[in-house]
Amino acid sequence: MARTGEASARMVTTLVNHVRSEARAKRARIFLEHFEIRRNTRILDIGSENGTHIASVLAGTPISPANVHIADIDPSAVQEGYRRFGFTPVHIPEAGRLPFEDGFFDIVYCSSVIEHVTVPKSEIWTLRDGAEFERRAWARQQEFAREIVRLGKGYFVQTPCRSFPIESHSWLPFVAYIPRRALVPLLEATNRVWIKKTTPDWHLLSEAEMRRLFPDATIAKERLGGFTKSLMAIRAP
Repeated sequence: MARTGEASARMVTTLVNHVRSEARAKRARIFLEHFEIRRNTRILDIGSENGTHIASVLAGTPISPANVHIADIDPSAVQEGYRRFGFTPVHIPEAGRLPFEDGFFDIVYCSSVIEHVTVPKSEIWTLRDGAEFERRAWARQQEFAREIVRLGKGYFVQTPCRSFPIESHSWLPFVAYIPRRALVPLLEATNRVWIKKTTPDWHLLSEAEMRRLFPDATIAKERLGGFTKSLMAIRAP
């Protein structure tokens, strides 16, 4: 029985990773269709981690690595990106303005990050009041969106869509609609037994909310199985 469970877990993990890989490749193609990348194009990848993702998106383009700024709240991650790819590392705070003037970047790139811009990480497991979490998360996401718009002549912002049946951080069905008072203990339990561990720091967005955050952008949809899997706010320079 244990071996059957392990085999099933491996199969699910392989399937999900394949779907994610295909989706990322498709989004990279969409990004490159909308933005012309030159050697001197200045890009900010905000929420970059170590820059591996943006490196794969920009592979084959003539951009100078030093013109790619990778920004993350983890200083060790951006330093690793500097060592591996030659990208310019930027350590950023959890909230507030970034240390760049208006329109400093030709493109701001942000993939699967804005849904995590909610409340301080120290409060993720203890804050169970759904109304308070929603209010504070939405305020921070508005602030974050304003920074993206301020910093970039153009931008590409992707986020999972709230209405997709399988929630992308937990790989569980319909948990995006579970009240937070029930969600947090549910994830505490599933993290002990389920193949996908997660932290409930995400506030998933709808198409209408993305349009409110980025009113001057085109909202593109990534679809899977007839459902909208993710949303992309795109504004070319």
